[in-house]
Amino acid sequence: MIALEDRRQMAAWIAEAQAAGARLAPVCALLGLNPRTLQRWQSGAGLDAGDRRPQAVRPTPAHALSAEEQATILQIANAPEFAALPPAQIVPRLADQGRYVASESSFHRVLKAHGQSQRRGRAKRPEARRAPTTHTASKPGEVWCWDVTWLPSQVTGRWFYLYLILDLYSRKIVGHEVHEVENGEHASALLKRAALAEGVHAALEKPVLHGDNGAALKSTTVLAMLHWLGIAPSYSRPRVSDDNAFVESLFRTAKYRPGFPTEGFADLTAARQWAAQFVAWYNEEHRHSGLRYVTPAERHAGQDPHILARRHALYQTARQRNPQRWRRNTRNWKPIGPVTLNPERDCLTGKAQPQAESKRKAA
Repeated sequence: MIALEDRRQMAAWIAEAQAAGARLAPVCALLGLNPRTLQRWQSGAGLDAGDRRPQAVRPTPAHALSAEEQATILQIANAPEFAALPPAQIVPRLADQGRYVASESSFHRVLKAHGQSQRRGRAKRPEARRAPTTHTASKPGEVWCWDVTWLPSQVTGRWFYLYLILDLYSRKIVGHEVHEVENGEHASALLKRAALAEGVHAALEKPVLHGDNGAALKSTTVLAMLHWLGIAPSYSRPRVSDDNAFVESLFRTAKYRPGFPTEGFADLTAARQWAAQFVAWYNEEHRHSGLRYVTPAERHAGQDPHILARRHALYQTARQRNPQRWRRNTRNWKPIGPVTLNPERDCLTGKAQPQAESKRKAA
């Protein structure tokens, strides 16, 4: 709805443009106005009285509920047997009694008109679920993710537990251990050793440690260690494994890699040996698809820009040597920028969008 002053101003502009030789349709298009709308203003009182639609007196629809019918609806909705039920329950029950008073939507409209549209009975308004915690890492040591996974043994019902800490920016495994039980003491000891190895205790900026809601990762022992190290904890939503997708993807890479003993580990020593070999391979040899195929150790050390620059130069030389083989640009060897854990919906554009893709390709 266009205000009266705006109508008059637009009509004056259009008249001035037409006097200068402009055609009506292009001028109206510039103003976002339909020529027929202007003609309606000029033929009626649109430029004198403004829009009269809000003050229009409209006839009552023939099928409108009468005052007596509205009173009946309120009486039924507030009756003891229906007072705690929503219209969706009231209408079928009336139908079972052989009574039709009004439709479900009519019940809703009448209740809303009389201020009774709140939830009936003891039901509470549904609460919005907490959004996943968002963290962005623009360099190593800003965000860590950790979790615990089970490793099978050759004895049915017996498991070993792999504790693992991952640097979000570089995907480097900065700490790991394998134990026979899952508890807060082992998690706290691993966290302390990883922090000392990465120099967190002496760093001015401490990382954020993101994990799930497992009992070991939220134990008082771990919380005390986090407080002592100055590391801020962050947790996934309950029963939402995607909130810790980078570690979950890493576990899949570990368990589906050739050489993983599907029949189970013979003992704790075998499990620890396998874990050490996997971590060394993953950090030093594995070309990570989410990092433009550089290793996590190279990314962690800041070597990825130089490595990718050499690859880009190689591809440019190959293109100059055989230009007919290249219809488009060469392969993208630009370094990956900041990495976002659980990016918000409005962050999935621009700079954060490639990181949403790298999250899906976390390993």
